[in-house]
Amino acid sequence: MAVILDKEQCIGCSACVSACPFGAIVMEGDKATVTDACTVCGACIDVCAVTAIARPAAAEPAVDLSEYKGVWVYVEQFQGKARNVGYELLGEGRKLADAMGQELAAILIGDSIESLAGGMFASGADKVYLLEGEEYKHYSTDAYTRAMTDLIHTYKPSVILMGATNDGRDLGPRVACRVGTGLTADCTNLGIDEETGLVAWTRPAFGGNIMATILCPNHRPQMGTVRPNVFKRPEPDKSRQGELIRVEGKIKATDIRTKLVEILALADTAACNLEEAQFIVAGGRGMGKPENFELIEELAALLGGAVGASRAAVDAGWKPAIHQVGQTGKTVAPKVYIACGISGAIQHLAGMSTSDVIIAINKDADAPIFKFADFGIVGDVLEILPVLIEEIKKIKQAC
Repeated sequence: MAVILDKEQCIGCSACVSACPFGAIVMEGDKATVTDACTVCGACIDVCAVTAIARPAAAEPAVDLSEYKGVWVYVEQFQGKARNVGYELLGEGRKLADAMGQELAAILIGDSIESLAGGMFASGADKVYLLEGEEYKHYSTDAYTRAMTDLIHTYKPSVILMGATNDGRDLGPRVACRVGTGLTADCTNLGIDEETGLVAWTRPAFGGNIMATILCPNHRPQMGTVRPNVFKRPEPDKSRQGELIRVEGKIKATDIRTKLVEILALADTAACNLEEAQFIVAGGRGMGKPENFELIEELAALLGGAVGASRAAVDAGWKPAIHQVGQTGKTVAPKVYIACGISGAIQHLAGMSTSDVIIAINKDADAPIFKFADFGIVGDVLEILPVLIEEIKKIKQAC
């Protein structure tokens, strides 16, 4: 699909050529021509002085939109415990459901996990769809995709929220493809578009340089994955009750094409489990060289926390990408975030600004990080960290 250009009206001013961020318009002779690279962003429409460019007509809805009601949150669980992102999305899903005047439902898939339903109601769910079975004990693409697809075809939700976790990023697009809808991945904000009443999905685009807001007008359900720790987990209301709906699975163990052989626990899981960490010590370019990250690791270990890194440190090869915090890395919300030698670029702040307490250490007193930090230390991080480590050791020994 591309914008419509009326060549009879076109005066060949070439304003649209320079305005197109995708290079999708070229001059052929004295007239502009739209190529297949067009994304219908509308930049050319805004600059055309003779209104020779227009958007294509809106497509007809692919389904009967009136049949789809309700906001769903897929609550991911591992070894019988719901991941935090599920609770975070229930809190945000509650806001969307209230704004739309619809019900909020949680989707639980696993084996012997009925006990989790109470937490779903306490976090805002009106209903819980529960699908249990031995074949759902561990996540598998085949089983969970079939389960979600069957649920959607049967109950027809209007909106589905999933966590942008490893499993969520695998499950979301597969389900969206099977039910014939779109999916907005790695969202950092949600809202309701006032003009259309649709969910407005906001996510980073062009390498994190801009934020794009995406609507899904003609297909249902509206689906998106949301980064963990973008939203705060709601305070549970244990007095809330809801409707538990048991659903029978339609897949057999023989239909699952993969076989779980073994679950391996990595030795450094705690050091890089940023999404669940209560304390994070992160290093940036100011650490100077990779060997200096030993100070970061020692402090994190003392605090029982995780090790983070800025994009600059990861790009330099000082830490693996799994440790990256920021708009193009992981979004975190620990109780304490200690930024060591990190200047505070907006892309990094987007990944940790919801931390309860931010402590910044930087020798540049004008570093942007200090504007967001609760506590700041101006000085050489390589001199300050050893002192901080020793003081914490003394405190722990005294206890």
